[in-house]
Amino acid sequence: MITGIKGTRFRRAAAVTVTTGAVLAAGAFGAAPAGAVTTPTIAAAGGYVMNNGTAKTLYTKAADTKRSTGSTTKIMTAKVVLSQPNLNLDAKVTIQKAYSDYIVANTASSAHLIVGDKVTVRQLLYGLMLPSGCDAAYALADKFGSGSTRAARVKSFIGKMNTTARSLGMTNTKFDSFDGIGNGSNYSTPRDLTKLASSAMKSTTFKTVVKTKSYTAKTVTKTGSIRTMAAWTNTNTLLSSYSGTIGVKTGSGPEAKYCLVFAATRNGKTIIGTVLASTSITQRATDATKLLNYGFAR
Repeated sequence: MITGIKGTRFRRAAAVTVTTGAVLAAGAFGAAPAGAVTTPTIAAAGGYVMNNGTAKTLYTKAADTKRSTGSTTKIMTAKVVLSQPNLNLDAKVTIQKAYSDYIVANTASSAHLIVGDKVTVRQLLYGLMLPSGCDAAYALADKFGSGSTRAARVKSFIGKMNTTARSLGMTNTKFDSFDGIGNGSNYSTPRDLTKLASSAMKSTTFKTVVKTKSYTAKTVTKTGSIRTMAAWTNTNTLLSSYSGTIGVKTGSGPEAKYCLVFAATRNGKTIIGTVLASTSITQRATDATKLLNYGFAR
């Protein structure tokens, strides 16, 4: 939910519940016969949609233009974690003061993790993907990077993100952060992010996390007692407004504007896509809805 330029301050906008409009109605475009489907117009600067089962391209708009991705970066963070050999989702990670300090210094979106608490990897994935917690992202990078210092481990983790991007054929993508708060070189494209999301959705754990509307973690405090965290709410409003939605991730920031990687399944058909640099939280959902309806109608 943040931009790709170091030091930029951006507080995540409050989630907006989409309540209006024929354009968001599930069947807005779906009733038209396939031959009469009109290509939609979206406010987003870039967009890409494909049939997830066949990988057939259904829609493009500046699909290969590199743009800041905000917190859609966290899809790759989650994928790298879930790709670790012998991954134990119940392994506990102790929350460090550095993670909290990072949130404060960058006015970043947060899962409000408590310093000293022990949080499982599974819980951190929910904290990463639902409220878009940059503290959860930092904890995961620190846990799954290699090196004797935190800085070395973070660098190692980001290296894994880029190695994974290359292995997926994401030729117009570079990561220089674990969460989207970059150092000037954190970018991707609608096509590449859709490719990434399609790959990530092959993980049962990832699919379960990103379709969850709300999650309450119970963490272990320094004294060994159980802390019930405030519920994490998914920032993806399509989960409530669009029937069949199964994910994936929001992102926003002054440079990134409003981004959304989205996926929905209807009648056994899954449509997956990305919009980058839309104009508002509401508009990115409207854009995605138009593209989903268009994809299902083709």
